[in-house]
Amino acid sequence: MSRRWIQNPNRCADEYLDGIEDFIEFARRQNPAATRIRCPCRRCNNTLWETIENVGFHLVRNGMIETYSIWNLHGEQVDHASSSNAPRVDNVEPIVDPNDQVMGIIQDAFSFASTNINQEGEDDVPTPIDSAEFEQYEKLLKNANQELYPGCESFSVLTAIAELMHGKIKYRMSNLCFDYFLGVFKRMLSTDNCLPKDHKHAQKVLHGLGLGYEKIHACKNNCMLFYKEHETLDTCPICNESRFKMTSQNRTTKIPQKVMRYLPLKPRLQRLYMLTHTATDMRWHKKKRVDDDVMRHPADGEAWKEFDRTFPEFAADPRNVRLGLATDGFNPYGVLNQHHSTWPIFAFPYNLPPWKCMKKEYMMMTVLITEDPGRSIDVYLRPLVDELKDLWTNGVRTYDKSTGRMFTLRAAVMWTVNDFPAYAMVSGWSTKGYMACPVCKEDVTSGWHAGKVCYLGHRRWLPWDHEWREKEKEFDGNTERRLRPREWSGDEILEQLNRLDFAPFGKTVSRTRPSTHLNWTHKPMFFELPYWSKLKLRHSLDVMHVEKNVFDTLVGTILGIEGKTKDTIKARLDLERMGIRRGLWMNRDSDKARRDLAFFSMKPNDKKEFLKFVSSVKFPDGYASNIARCVNVDGGKFTGLKSHDCHVFMQRLLPVGIRHLLPEDVVKPIMLLSRFFSQLTAKTLRRTDMLQLRHDIVQVLCKFEMIFPPAFFTSMMHVMVHLPEEALLAGPVNYRWMYPIERLLEELKKSVRNRAKLEGSIIEAWVQYESLTLCGMFINAILRDGYVVVQDSLMLFCATDSMFRRANSHKSAETTRASFFPISGFPPSSPSLSAVTSALSLRSSLTHLPAVTSAASLPSPPPCHRVFVGFSRFFAGDFSLLRPPFPTPEMSDLIRRGRSMTTAPSSDPPAQLASAATAPVLLDHVVVGLGVSHVIRRAAS
Repeated sequence: MSRRWIQNPNRCADEYLDGIEDFIEFARRQNPAATRIRCPCRRCNNTLWETIENVGFHLVRNGMIETYSIWNLHGEQVDHASSSNAPRVDNVEPIVDPNDQVMGIIQDAFSFASTNINQEGEDDVPTPIDSAEFEQYEKLLKNANQELYPGCESFSVLTAIAELMHGKIKYRMSNLCFDYFLGVFKRMLSTDNCLPKDHKHAQKVLHGLGLGYEKIHACKNNCMLFYKEHETLDTCPICNESRFKMTSQNRTTKIPQKVMRYLPLKPRLQRLYMLTHTATDMRWHKKKRVDDDVMRHPADGEAWKEFDRTFPEFAADPRNVRLGLATDGFNPYGVLNQHHSTWPIFAFPYNLPPWKCMKKEYMMMTVLITEDPGRSIDVYLRPLVDELKDLWTNGVRTYDKSTGRMFTLRAAVMWTVNDFPAYAMVSGWSTKGYMACPVCKEDVTSGWHAGKVCYLGHRRWLPWDHEWREKEKEFDGNTERRLRPREWSGDEILEQLNRLDFAPFGKTVSRTRPSTHLNWTHKPMFFELPYWSKLKLRHSLDVMHVEKNVFDTLVGTILGIEGKTKDTIKARLDLERMGIRRGLWMNRDSDKARRDLAFFSMKPNDKKEFLKFVSSVKFPDGYASNIARCVNVDGGKFTGLKSHDCHVFMQRLLPVGIRHLLPEDVVKPIMLLSRFFSQLTAKTLRRTDMLQLRHDIVQVLCKFEMIFPPAFFTSMMHVMVHLPEEALLAGPVNYRWMYPIERLLEELKKSVRNRAKLEGSIIEAWVQYESLTLCGMFINAILRDGYVVVQDSLMLFCATDSMFRRANSHKSAETTRASFFPISGFPPSSPSLSAVTSALSLRSSLTHLPAVTSAASLPSPPPCHRVFVGFSRFFAGDFSLLRPPFPTPEMSDLIRRGRSMTTAPSSDPPAQLASAATAPVLLDHVVVGLGVSHVIRRAAS
């Protein structure tokens, strides 16, 4: 019998459900007296025992292990001598022994261990074997072949240590805690076991799988590194500061003033091709990428294609690596020390497909700096830039596991990703002052308004004959005749930098800049790379921080939040000085001046209504955090909103909440801005859409200039005009924003175990993570930290507290309460609307649930199609698109009946659904992913 159904990703299909029934019947026949059997679902993994009914439920919810095609743990007997008695299995991989996978790790990590080909051909020159490397290989091979204890077939020494160390990293165990449990396990096993006695000895076993790092001493004042020709110096030749700290004369070792950690890039890039699982994926951008109008990957951007045209020799081999670099600072001390900052620099390969690109396991830390380096970051970039130059010019001999041949690996950096302050450090162009825009440079339109520099003049991007160019009073009091700022090529910038003389790096050097230097602080070291001046995009603006700052400015102004609003007394006086918008001038009565409420600000009652609306919104688990906790209704403000909260708020809640509370002329541009960020941050982009966004954002900024005072236009408001152009050059922004980097920094902060040695603690944890990630790619039993492989396309309907925890049952109070969720965004003929309508037709099978209040008692909805359903434990709709987390075993029968029901939407869907909402069919989770634009939760009256 075929067991192809095991690999079917649609666990609502009849084939899959029939297969589960066959398995349950088979298990009952083989174990007639058993009340509990092993559960072969992906969560239990045949290690937990459940009742037969719960096993069937688990298999529907979680799916069966794809490799469990021979049910030997449930009584199936397989005759290995005769293949005719074995059940037929189509396209199912056999179960792999973890110990055999460990051998695969060693063979891939050491290329000479698996290279048995004839070294022939122009590009297959034998690579000499390093004796120390071969010795390390022999040690690992010994531990991989050695049983954990005599007679143990499940674990070798290396497999056991890898799993234990993974648990230590995943659950952040201290070394002492790990030593204690390791000792307990060692005493539990037989006396002749080979388990290491403590963490130190376990680290030595895994040392060969790690890639290590180098310590490089630095000047205390960030003047230079004691590196290469300066390695033997004891004092800095620039500031004459000692290299070492003053210690007791009896001390034999010297303590350096400052140390940076450098993790060589070459072996980490080589490992991408030494692993069977990644060598093929590194060619995805060339071999499997679809080249059409849709941009799904950085390779679809114009910058990538122009690079290929400029350097055809590099582009000829798809194995050559395209890298992105990112850096940001974080404070490992938290509130204990507000001034310390640690700065790692990460590299990530863009060759990988979208589902692997920017993932933690493929990111490589290259540099770890012990403090905020400022403009002296180039001092710490010296080893990395030297290695990047060598990778471009000479490359490095690398073994390709997928072809079994050696080749010369080369690499190039496509661009850097940073927030705005780090952008200034890396690019060399200061992001402060009158010329803060790093794209417009000295041609930016800026002025002094309300005690700060503001950036106006967005009419320059309008067509030459646009009517707004002639308007004066509606804008800044002047007509606009200038063209948009010119674009500077990399060669022009390099020529300009070569004419300037910059002071050396270091804290002791004067910061005064001549006026001829404009906003240049130093010549970036990246210009030493031969290709850097040819790139169309060298530094990418971070959309994450831009969106957050725009949100803070916009919401702070329309709500009048103290400290965040730009509508201040200084801003009103500035309008008087400019002689524009008389309605916003200060209202003077006798000897007093009063600032009246602006037309773009909410009234006190409207503000409370808006904040109550935000506090009542509920999102599915994993879609957003609990924004209601950040709302202070009485104080009239928000507190503690994170970047992702602002991201969701800007695109989902703001357009809904303000449309009946502010004038239409104010609401329209805000809704256009929300749509701008929603389309810009999509995972796939169309060039035609980006061209339209380039036009729309100019319209939005010009309308804002007619509404808000000049003090509203910070540098973050201005740089929005450049975001669509960068998307055309580099593709989707999710490969160029700081969300993955910020999450990684949070993990590094949690890895600190010794606050006296912060950077050492971080780097040791990172090196351990690298070696364990290598193991995790091979050993199925080790779950890679933070990632769960899901076959389905959506994971929205999950009745769990967290994405990685088991489903929880709802409280009785919630199951009896009726709350209504209007779901908007469905067109009249939408399949999703039909699916929800089909769900309402199941009311006859759910009569045991409490009835809900009529939808007629709800406030009248806005003019869009809405579905009013209540709150309960079930949803039966288009299950072919969803991962079913069904909370009861009876749902299998419910699915069968629900799939056969169809209800065509009428010409008036709201009326049809409003009448059907009185039925006891209630919704457990709110749809957000199926083309739904807004989600609002309102209590039934």
